[in-house]
Amino acid sequence: MVIGVDPGTAIVGFAFVDGSRRAPKIVDYGVITTTARSAEFMPQRLCEIADDLSELLKKHRPTLAIVEDLFFFKNAKTVISVAQARGVILQTLCAHGVEIRSLTPLQVKQTITGFGRAQKKQVQTMVKKYYGLDEIPKPDDAADALAMAWCGLR
Repeated sequence: MVIGVDPGTAIVGFAFVDGSRRAPKIVDYGVITTTARSAEFMPQRLCEIADDLSELLKKHRPTLAIVEDLFFFKNAKTVISVAQARGVILQTLCAHGVEIRSLTPLQVKQTITGFGRAQKKQVQTMVKKYYGLDEIPKPDDAADALAMAWCGLR
């Protein structure tokens, strides 16, 4: 079982998949959301992420996690808050004994489409195709997590 994680502060995408790249099976996917609050409530938001992720990990028991690496943000406040969320996610995965691998968005795009500079729509189209879905998964964060999880399959 592989979990793909798209880190964020307000929305964390997750996807649990099993099988192989040729025959992937979606077990569960969606998003963890936190309530938008002022900056002084950031610790509570991080606890919400850790608690919700921990419950999902107990339920599905993945052995491998593919977590998106941070990329350059123009807004320093955004990168700091996402880095904090990513740190909580990594710690929670580690506490549950899950092997962790990080992939950059470029690496995910290269793996899933064959082109590292692919557009988001191209990645979503391949996610739909590989998993045999009728529609592109929503929201985008969940679709991104499905892409990352697929990269962890063999």
